[in-house]
Amino acid sequence: MKAGVFLYPWDVVGDPDAVGRIADLGVRQVTLASAYHSTRALTPRHPAHRIVTAGHAAVLYPPDPDRWAGRALAPYRQSWTACDDPYGEAAEALAAAGLEVHSWVVLAHSSRLGAEHPDTSVVNAYGDRYPWAPCIARPDVRAYLVDLAAEAAARPGTRGTELESCGWYGFAHLHAHDKVAGVGLGDAAQYLMSLCFCAVCREGCGEEGADPEALSTAVRRALEQVWSGGGSPESGRDGIAELLGPTYADATLRWRGRVARTVQEAAVAAVRAAAPPGFQVLLHADPVPYRTGANVGVEPDHILAVADGVVLPCTGSDAVREAVLGPFAGRGGVRAANFGVVTGMGGSPRTLERDAAHAASLDADQLRLYHAGLASGPDLEAVAAALSRLG
Repeated sequence: MKAGVFLYPWDVVGDPDAVGRIADLGVRQVTLASAYHSTRALTPRHPAHRIVTAGHAAVLYPPDPDRWAGRALAPYRQSWTACDDPYGEAAEALAAAGLEVHSWVVLAHSSRLGAEHPDTSVVNAYGDRYPWAPCIARPDVRAYLVDLAAEAAARPGTRGTELESCGWYGFAHLHAHDKVAGVGLGDAAQYLMSLCFCAVCREGCGEEGADPEALSTAVRRALEQVWSGGGSPESGRDGIAELLGPTYADATLRWRGRVARTVQEAAVAAVRAAAPPGFQVLLHADPVPYRTGANVGVEPDHILAVADGVVLPCTGSDAVREAVLGPFAGRGGVRAANFGVVTGMGGSPRTLERDAAHAASLDADQLRLYHAGLASGPDLEAVAAALSRLG
């Protein structure tokens, strides 16, 4: 199985030993961030720093001024790595060592965008805005994301791309000093809290037969049971219908599914138009179509007809892998199993050999390992040992 690792440009820029260390793991590919959200990242082996604080979502290369001139929504530039094109510098060094470089592009996830342009954000049924979650139904947001995908994906020297957050973002968000776990929200309640009621989504739901005022009232009424009851175990489409009623559930699922599909189609088409022949386009995905977040919900048949394949979250139990890989088995395209290998972040590098074999039995044909720059020395040693045995 072809194996690749995720990496940030700042893991490579300024560290002459970084490329050799990555190559010695036994991987063939590096998925290198070119457009990324805000983060605070440990760099445990870098000779010049230990912490990189990326204060806002940004592109890690110089954006094309002609593409973005005069547009209200445009990508933000980074300032935390001391060079003009950290992606380009890191990609060149990795490629020189024989590693295949693919770009890692985070799309619908930017708190700075929501803070500076609040009208772009998802608005829940209570009128609360989610600044980290641009509403992908809005024409201006869609145009921005599609152009960002094309520019950030097809960087010079890059062989392919992996698009993260290429769809709906919602309530769930790893936020600084989170205080949102007081009431347990099941899968269905998370969906209700992720529904958008901006002007565009209100109109869209109306077109699907759900009066927006009545729908928002129904959402609040359903969630009142969750708040008063201390949580909600409901999950799946049946759970959504149980909370919201089948008519409203179906209307919202149709609207949001249609928006996600068209955004994904447009983003992939834009990347292919900008990239050379043979450029691979994968999506970070979840086979449950209504899911939101970094691994966006997709319809397996649809997305495999649009993109070259998917990257699927496989850290955890056998049941987790069966749930995400099973719907894609036997359908063709790339099916990359993504494993966390940072023990301190819940990864399991010491069971990687066994877990990868299980993924292969479920028709996964590639591995992705998160994240070579963040992992400890012992974690990387465990990864190298596992990959050597996997061949």
